[in-house]
Order: sequence, then C-alpha cells, then structure tokens
Amino acid sequence: MQDIHPKYWGMIATLGFVWGSTFLLIELALEGMSPLWLATARICFATILLTVFWGFRGFRLFHDKTAYGRLAIASIGSSALPFFLISWGQQHVTSGFTGICMTAIALMILPLAHFFVPGERMNLRKVIGFVMGFVGVALLIGGKAFESSGADQELLGRFSILGATASYAICSIIVRQLPPVDSVGLATMLLWFGAIVILPIALITEGLPQAIDGQTFAIVAVLGLIPTAAANLLRVMVVRGAGPTFMSLTNYQVPVWAVVMGALVLGEPLPPSLLWALALILGGVSLSQYGALRRLFGRSA
Repeated sequence: MQDIHPKYWGMIATLGFVWGSTFLLIELALEGMSPLWLATARICFATILLTVFWGFRGFRLFHDKTAYGRLAIASIGSSALPFFLISWGQQHVTSGFTGICMTAIALMILPLAHFFVPGERMNLRKVIGFVMGFVGVALLIGGKAFESSGADQELLGRFSILGATASYAICSIIVRQLPPVDSVGLATMLLWFGAIVILPIALITEGLPQAIDGQTFAIVAVLGLIPTAAANLLRVMVVRGAGPTFMSLTNYQVPVWAVVMGALVLGEPLPPSLLWALALILGGVSLSQYGALRRLFGRSA
C-alpha cells in the first residue's frame, strides 16, 4: 500500500478549493472575450509566469530525449485541449452537467491506473469508495446535471465537456509515467506545448483578440496565475508524488466548492442535499484511501 505524505493531502484540498472557484470566473470572463481566446490567454499568461520561475531553477528538466513526445501529448491533452473544450462547451450545457463530468474523471482514472500505473491496483474497496464519492456529487448537483440547456448545440457541447474529461484522465496517466523530472520544469513544459498549439489556432481562426475591459483583464490574470500556473504545478507534484488515482480525489471536492462559492459570492441558496452529499463524498474518500489515512493518523498520533 502506498504511503501518502501529509503534504499531498493539503495539496489536493487546495486544488479542490481553487478549481471549485474557477467556473464562476470563467463565466464572468466569457462575457468579455471568446472561449478560444480565454483558453489561449490563460495558458500563455501562466506559461510566462512559470517560465520565469523555472529560469531561477536553471531550466532543469530531464535528460531522456525520448520522453519529449509523451510530454507534448500530455501537455496538449492537459492544457490547450481541455481548456478550449470546457470554455466552448460551457456555452451550450448546464453548469451541472459540467460539474458531473469533471467528477467522472476520478472514475475514468481508476481503471486506467490499474493497468498502466504500477502500485495502483484497483480493488473492491477502492471502487466502492470512488462510486460513493460520485453518488455524493450527483446528489449535490441533483437533476440539474441532466437538465437540458435548450441550446441548439447542446449535444456538441456535452461531447466537448466529455472530451475534456477523458483528456484529463488519460494525460494524468501519461504524466505519472514520465521519467524522473524537475516538477517546476515539467509543469512549465506542459503549458509551453499547450501554448505553442493553441496560440496559432486562435490567431488563424479568430484573428487578433478585440480589446477587453479592465475587469475581464483582471479575471484572465487571476485565471492564469492561480488555477492555471500555480494549480498546474501542484497537480504535477501530486501526480508524480502520490499518483493519478489520489490526484483524482480533487474532482470530488470541486462541485462542493462550486456550490459553496456560489452561495457566498452570488447569494445562491445552498441545496438541502449538501450535508448528505458531503457525508457520501467524505465517506467515499475515507474508504478508498483507508490504508493511507490509517497510516497518516497513526504516524501523527
């Protein structure tokens, strides 16, 4: 059984909060710019920030040149592709559908890790725990997850969100399989490959972006700095250090924080199912990570 260091529990808690608060910012930013340019701006801004940080560390990465092909695939599939798919898809589907799909990443990663990541074997306890967490999120989101948005391109929008979900799951496995690497360098290169792909696409398909107002610029800067640059670095560290299955627990937190932030920022009412949903989610996490939690509390006792 893998021993999960306490710092990784703190990292996934932070990621859950950050990403759970991001959907609100995306919706606000889409009022001032297109989905493609929003995804492009996030990635490019975050790439510049992490490149500067990486430079202070001497631009270390890894020496195995054969890994760059897998690095390129993981980069495009964990930044440029899903950022665009989510930004475009959110225009045509309900936020509930997006939330339930993002949670499904955990269920996708579980069988993938079983076959492709040594030491992450799937067992009945893990499966029950992950399903419990998924049911908790489904209960929290409720019927909104399956309601129609009424948009003309809703079906394409749903495929777009599902595509982003699958892309995140597959690329988490690829990132874990890369050879020994500097985490800052890996996080930066993941964004660099994504920026190289998405920037020309944005210029060719939509031309130069129109001028945006100060509020939109500030939102894009925040999206680039926190949920893209900083969170991407944390994600790499968790996947490399604790594995993609453990990292996928973040996806159970995101809808909870999205609901809580909606209540705090927009004054939306908290759903009556919140406590039941939290009980299922926490119970599922505890069951799936029972061994790691037992050793964690046993060590700190």
